[in-house]
This record gives sequence, structure tokens and C-alpha cells, in this order.
Amino acid sequence: MGLMDKVKAQATQLAEQTRQAAEQGKAKLDQAQANRRGDQMLRQLGVLVFADRTGRGAPDGQAKIDQLVNDISAYERENGINLTADPAPQSGVPQQPNPFAGPPQGGPPPGGQPQGGGGFQGGGQTPGGGGFQSGGAAPEPGASGFGQSFFPGPDSGPPSG
Repeated sequence: MGLMDKVKAQATQLAEQTRQAAEQGKAKLDQAQANRRGDQMLRQLGVLVFADRTGRGAPDGQAKIDQLVNDISAYERENGINLTADPAPQSGVPQQPNPFAGPPQGGPPPGGQPQGGGGFQGGGQTPGGGGFQSGGAAPEPGASGFGQSFFPGPDSGPPSG
């Protein structure tokens, strides 16, 4: 096989991969647009139900609600979607907790991992895990808005998540 044949085969393969990627991208775009339109209809339904339940609905509010429920059901069938399902992560990558959020209120941090610890600290380990501290009063856990030390110590291991 000559050099030109190899180049031609690679170009053909690349063109096929590009076509497949474009098809997948279009399918994702179509799905996102269908979900967006469904979300708009669900919002309209929510507004109508809220108005009805709080005594601010129009006289024909119940009929509009019933019609919108039917429209949403038909829209789901036509587009093969389930608007009541929890949304999946957009990139296919599991969502990671916000490292800057700190531990949840009212309990230990997720995974049972101790907070903080490490870095250069003259005053010992602090629960909030401050990076460089020369002693004095320890800050409240998460007081800086960062749940973990910026510079982990040798015994802290990889971050949990």
C-alpha cells in the first residue's frame, strides 16, 4: 500500500468519525431542545396550579391545567422523554461535590473523613484546616469558606469525593 493509499484511508476514517460525532451532537442538541420545551410547559403548569391553589386562578384555570397535562403527556410520548425523571449529569461524568462548600450542616463530613489537617501550622491541627497559621485561636470549621486545607498534610491522603 503506497503512501497516498494510507493517507486516503486515514482521511476516509476521519471523515466517518466526524460524521458520527456530528450525528451524536445533533441528537444531543435535539434532546436538549425537547427537554427545554418540556420544562417550559411544566413551568406553565406549575404557574397555573399555584395560581389555582392560592385562590388567584382564572375561572377557566382547571380546564387549562387539564389541557396542559394532556399536552405534556403527548409531548413526552412524541419525543421519547420523561419530564418527571431526575436530570442526569450533562457531561456523562458523575457530579462531584463542591470542594468549597465545606461539610454539610448538622453532621460529620461525607465519607467520615476528618476536615482539615495538614499544611504548615504552628498551632497544631485545626478542625477547619487552615493552610498557614502561626497559632492563636483556631478558626471555626469552614470559616474561610473552604472545607479543606489548601495544602494537605502527609497523612491526609487523596480528597474524598
